[in-house]
Amino acid sequence: MNYVETLRTELEAMGKGVVQALPSLVIALVVLLATWIVARTAVRIADRITGRTAIRNDLKQLLDTLVRLLVWIIGSLIALTIAIPSFTPAGAFASLGVGALAIGFAFQDIFENFLAGVLIMLRDKMNIGDSVICGSISGKVERITLRETHIRQFSGELTVVPNSMLFKNPVDILTDHALRRNEIVVGVSYDTDLGPAQDVIQKAVESVEAVDKDKGVVVFAQEFNASSVDFLVQWWTDTVAQDLRLTKSQIVMAVKSALDEAGIEIPFPYVTNTFKEPLPLERARNPEAVNENAA
Repeated sequence: MNYVETLRTELEAMGKGVVQALPSLVIALVVLLATWIVARTAVRIADRITGRTAIRNDLKQLLDTLVRLLVWIIGSLIALTIAIPSFTPAGAFASLGVGALAIGFAFQDIFENFLAGVLIMLRDKMNIGDSVICGSISGKVERITLRETHIRQFSGELTVVPNSMLFKNPVDILTDHALRRNEIVVGVSYDTDLGPAQDVIQKAVESVEAVDKDKGVVVFAQEFNASSVDFLVQWWTDTVAQDLRLTKSQIVMAVKSALDEAGIEIPFPYVTNTFKEPLPLERARNPEAVNENAA
């Protein structure tokens, strides 16, 4: 058997096959280039259509992604059909079989995050710009993609959170409503007349401009503490107009100033220390002699 001749024949056949397939490959590349152009054009058209509506930005991103994905799937199938005449979309789907199942298990997390991203974008709750808390993560939503959400934490760090985590776990949306309630505990001494003290605290809180007057201020005598009678003070404030922490600081200062002016004491814990009777001086100097006398 002439191996050299066999190898030469096979190479010639492969070369002829490549030459015969070149027109199809060139056409397939042209189809892919046209697909890229059509995808960009389709996304621009989708942006123009959605730009005239009140659709949220994250839904616009979802629509752009789906349009781009649909165009590329159609273009890729056409290119494969041209480059490989034996290829058919029906045959490709039929041949997936067990392979599709294995791919599904391998990319389970990716598919889960993808589906969670679609559902997050479809529900009208968490939007870009919202301040949220999810577990130990708290910050402002900067971007929502099909796989992950970017949250800029209040301390400045950017945290990339898988969408499945936001979909499965409770999420506190702090900016869902402009008005938020906050509270502090104010303690007064036991010899204080609680009625006037309650009025002083309530007027002090109401004097702060950021407090919502329509919602009102509530002051409740809460409990008998170790060294004080505690009042629970609650109020509502517009978090869009002013930071919640700044409002709380202003209220603490206003209450402290009002109680001082009214002569009402804000007590601090009192500690009474009790000591055993000290040893006699002689016993402390000569403990052995004391032990001998006792014997």
